[in-house]
Amino acid sequence: MSSHVIKRLLTTFGTFPGKTIAVPELKLLIESMRIVPIESKMLRIGPDGDGGYLVPDDLAGINYCFSPGVAYCSDFELDMANRGMHIFLADKSVAGPAVEDERFSFIPQFIASTTDTDAGLITLDDWYRSELGDSVENHPEAILQMDIEGSEYAVLHSVSDSLLNRFRIIIVEFHKLHQLVDRYSFGWMSQAIYKILKTHKIVHIHPNNNKKVLAYGGLEIPATLEITFLHNDRVQRTKEVLTFPHALDRKCIVDKPELILPGCWF
Repeated sequence: MSSHVIKRLLTTFGTFPGKTIAVPELKLLIESMRIVPIESKMLRIGPDGDGGYLVPDDLAGINYCFSPGVAYCSDFELDMANRGMHIFLADKSVAGPAVEDERFSFIPQFIASTTDTDAGLITLDDWYRSELGDSVENHPEAILQMDIEGSEYAVLHSVSDSLLNRFRIIIVEFHKLHQLVDRYSFGWMSQAIYKILKTHKIVHIHPNNNKKVLAYGGLEIPATLEITFLHNDRVQRTKEVLTFPHALDRKCIVDKPELILPGCWF
């Protein structure tokens, strides 16, 4: 495919590239994101649709769940609360969670790369410390579930390694992944993903069916992926052959066709 055609396609998908990324670099990133089969079975937490995610059945001993990006559904958080966790939520775009619950602690702020009280911004580290105290390294493990509409890259760049290491399970909805084909965007986005991969393995991926897949250099890139990470210390590998979609996967948008995860991701 010519560079002119690629740029035209990327413009259609919502990005305006200068130079495209070399296919081997993109392939290396995707290979590093291959899903690891684990012994723990997967659980579906949340609704049968958008806002529901697959997590490993490895929740015992986790007392806290941090969930930035509230929007209008709190089913995931309520499910976690019913499993004995206290839930911390943050979102400046809504007045509060979709349901009231004494196990929920909500702040009307956006999780961002910097803390600015007047602008309603707070970093993940500052939020965590404001809820659980200053000594992050001594805190019990927690879960992070983050769907913040493209701001995840800036947040991940700014979060400390010590805090990332406190999350046993991390669930992130990554947006605008078609922009990985653009060289500048690739550098910014891939570094955020590689940062998590230093301490966690990917154990599940589910593509959001909100947009079509972008084909590039023999690779297929969904625009939005829901990715579940498990801390390296908790990973017990198996030789199971993975198939997708998982039996517990559900379409994010009910009235659109399911988007099957392309084989290059597993």
